[in-house]
Amino acid sequence: MGYRLYIANKNYSSWSLRPWILMRELAIPFEERVVPFEPNGSWAAFRMFSPTGRVPCLHDGESVVWDSLGIVEYLAERHPDVWPADPRARAWARCAAAEMHSGFAALRSRCSMSCGIRARVAMTPELERDLDRISELWQEGLARFGGPFLAGPSFTAVDAFFAPVAFRVQTYGLALEPAAADYAKRILERPAMKQWYADALAETWREEAHDAEVCASAEVTADLRRTRATGVPAR
Repeated sequence: MGYRLYIANKNYSSWSLRPWILMRELAIPFEERVVPFEPNGSWAAFRMFSPTGRVPCLHDGESVVWDSLGIVEYLAERHPDVWPADPRARAWARCAAAEMHSGFAALRSRCSMSCGIRARVAMTPELERDLDRISELWQEGLARFGGPFLAGPSFTAVDAFFAPVAFRVQTYGLALEPAAADYAKRILERPAMKQWYADALAETWREEAHDAEVCASAEVTADLRRTRATGVPAR
């Protein structure tokens, strides 16, 4: 049967992006199933395919694998290029991915992922600290392992975990140190990232709670998403 990956709206779902971009970059075939967020909560709908009622969720025959980190580790047992081959790079990549998976609370709350808008966010000490740490972490990986990706010459799971940050950098115009900013640009230029972005702009679904969260912490200056009524981007 092959892999079936359940994800939600590409404009919003940073968690969905992680396994999606990894599988695209590593040319791991899968069937994509997009299930949009529902206005009054998605738990019941998502429970049809995910035991947690959340996305992403990977189906592989009778096996059901949930949570982006769980999915990545499941894939790593079957595909050798998910993590770097070098033990030192692999250890660093796993630590960095775990840090992203559980940390950066200010970045998540104040710069919620919304690919199709542009916004100005008010800086706070907590957000500045998160951005400083991301710059530090990215520059460390690039310097230690030679780039152009975080753990060496190939795209691996650690790049997938930080791919949503690249979209946040673009959306909110976030300032990073030069080497880190260049890395974010390289990730955004990947063909698979461009495809995700194009799909996000084409979506007409809206998740009002998510949009309200963005407006609570940032001033939206442009909305490039396709509108429901006319199909024309709003600006």
